This record gives sequence, C-alpha cells and structure tokens, in this order.
Amino acid sequence: MTEDLTLTPAAERVLEVAGKLFYENGIHAVGVEAIASEAGVTKKTLYDRFGSKDALVGHYLRRRDERYREHVATVVGKRGRITPARRILLVFDAQEEWISTENSRGCAFVNAQAELTDATHPGREVIREQKQWLLDYLRTLARQAGVRNPRKLATSLLMLLEGATVTASLGVVPGAVGNAKEVARQLIESS
Repeated sequence: MTEDLTLTPAAERVLEVAGKLFYENGIHAVGVEAIASEAGVTKKTLYDRFGSKDALVGHYLRRRDERYREHVATVVGKRGRITPARRILLVFDAQEEWISTENSRGCAFVNAQAELTDATHPGREVIREQKQWLLDYLRTLARQAGVRNPRKLATSLLMLLEGATVTASLGVVPGAVGNAKEVARQLIESS
C-alpha cells in the first residue's frame, strides 16, 4: 500500500499520527477528527490522501509490517558468520527487541485482527500477508538449516513466536520470548 502511494509531508504526518493513535488506543476508538487534528491537517486532506479511514488503517498496517520485516532482516543479517540453525534463533532475538521497543500493547496485527471483523477490510489482507511472510521466512531459514521437515518446523516456530508475543504483552510469563527461543532450540536440534 505505502509502496504504491507517494505520500506528501502532510500525508506522512497523518500516517505517523494514525499509527501511534491506532496502536495506543485501538482502531475503532480513534476517529479521523482526532488524527487530522493531531497531524495538523484538515479532514479533507486526510480523505484526499487516503480516501477513507479503512484505507488509512491498511496503510498503517502495511507501514508497520515494512518496519517489522526490515527489523527482522537487520537483526538476522547483522550477526555475521553463524550457523544456519542459529539464524533461526535470531528471529526470536529480533522479536524480543521489537517487543521491548515497539510492542508494549502486544502485536499490532493481532490487535487489529480482533477489531477488524469485516473480512473485506483492507487491513485484514495486510495482517494475513504479514503472518504469511513470517511463516515463509521461517520456512526459508529452516530449509537453509537443512532440517528434515522445514514446513513443520516453521509452523511450530511461528506458533511459538506468536504465543510468546501475546504472553509477553500480558506479563504472564517473564521472559516469554526467551523461553520460546529455548523451546525453538530444542525443536531445531531434534529436526
């Protein structure tokens, strides 16, 4: 979405403000009036740039997904020469860093999925694509590590990551992602 739309400085402000407000307060709790006001634009400017609140939500989720993918790739890629199996575990390190800096209220995509009940909402496709990307990325890393069944391992790792993210946001299990990483290590070693 953001990749096919050239955003003016005003539209960038709208997107930044909307992202902050949607994540902190919930999508349905935030109206376009509040977004426009905090971004210092008119509602007309918001609608001229994004068309609708639903489209703005889709852009917000797409932008967040782009940032998340870049973060994961950076963490996994910056560690230099390591074994392919260790690269898989770096995804858990990336998740832990992301949670500590970006996810104080839990996964934005899971939160949005709970709010966006209409299956045709533009944000729903972005959410599905984000989770599919993560599953595919884990499968690629598992394949590179030479495990017997990369699809099965990737599915298990995705479940661990998602569960650890939700659990971490609730504060139920201290070190949730670290615990999930240890389970992942055991799964990788037995694969």
